[in-house]
Amino acid sequence: MVTKPVAYVCNELFVSQSDHFIPTENRNSMVHGLITACDLLGEMIVVKPSKADIHDLQLFHESTYLDHLKNASCDTSDEENGEDIAYGLGYDCPLSDGILDYCKMIAGGSLAAAKLLCSKQCQIAVHWLGGWHHAKRDRASGYCYVNDCVLSILELRKQFKKVLYIDLDVHHGDGVQDAFYATDKVLTYSVHKFEPGFYPGTGSLDDIGFGKGKYYTVNVPLKDGIDDEQFVFVNKQLLTVIRNNFNPDAIVCQVGADGLSGDPMQSFSLTTDGLRLCVEHITKWNLPTLVLGGGGYNEANVAKCWCTITASILTRTLPSEIPEHDFFPMYGPDFVFDIDKSNRKDTNTSAYLSSIVNCIMGNLNKLYSKI
Repeated sequence: MVTKPVAYVCNELFVSQSDHFIPTENRNSMVHGLITACDLLGEMIVVKPSKADIHDLQLFHESTYLDHLKNASCDTSDEENGEDIAYGLGYDCPLSDGILDYCKMIAGGSLAAAKLLCSKQCQIAVHWLGGWHHAKRDRASGYCYVNDCVLSILELRKQFKKVLYIDLDVHHGDGVQDAFYATDKVLTYSVHKFEPGFYPGTGSLDDIGFGKGKYYTVNVPLKDGIDDEQFVFVNKQLLTVIRNNFNPDAIVCQVGADGLSGDPMQSFSLTTDGLRLCVEHITKWNLPTLVLGGGGYNEANVAKCWCTITASILTRTLPSEIPEHDFFPMYGPDFVFDIDKSNRKDTNTSAYLSSIVNCIMGNLNKLYSKI
């Protein structure tokens, strides 16, 4: 039960501009449009963030990388630029005019959300434009140019001793894991698809942290087709043990929606219920919690999912049908909130899931015997 106000961090100018930098057309505008159409804004503290400045970005990212983003030109020739490639700029992170301003927009929103939690103005802060978890200290990766997840965790650490990072995206949260791989102050938890050839290829059971951070990295590698029931069961089981033993002071939860049925990733078989129930489980802990977006490339399904989770945080029940608004035609032909289940086979056998859980529990027992 949320006992303090919920903050919704959103600058409408940032929303429309951000749509030009992700591999969808109107996703972020659709998310904000649906939340607005469902009359949820009036029940939240709406905060309009400013852009982060370069010094904010430098708290994690290398100055040389940021300078390259600032000065790089959008060369339309077919010849590849070696320096761009070294900074991860190319196929999945193309250079676009205003890319550094985009980074400042995303980081500014997530930092504003973290500061609201630090100042105790709210218990939950939502920033759906954030969640870009692949960016590394010195390069872009996987559509992510700046790692706002890491920046927001660093901000929270100014006020909170221990932070738990939870990543529900279908892809491994590798950039966040790498940033905190050797610390015992941040525990990173990522549940994701892990199969040969699937990006980014990291996040195995053997990725457990290093030095002081050994066992403070938890990876849940899954196969194709996992459904809501199995997804929720595994996450609740593991997160409950982590919550009770790591005892975090604040939470950052990345709710990538690319594991939903109908997503072009064609990997998991989740509906909104799978992600919603996981978020509800986390918010019931009544800890300062930052909720971020992330992946998700079926625009209508992402909007339905994140709007439903926003309503859930507010303990609001949404109507079954999409309300009429500017993006209403994009929800056809059924115009309902429900997302159909996939017919994809779940290749995660009970034996496989049990082996994963048992391995992780064994690592956690080693960790908590030291705490």
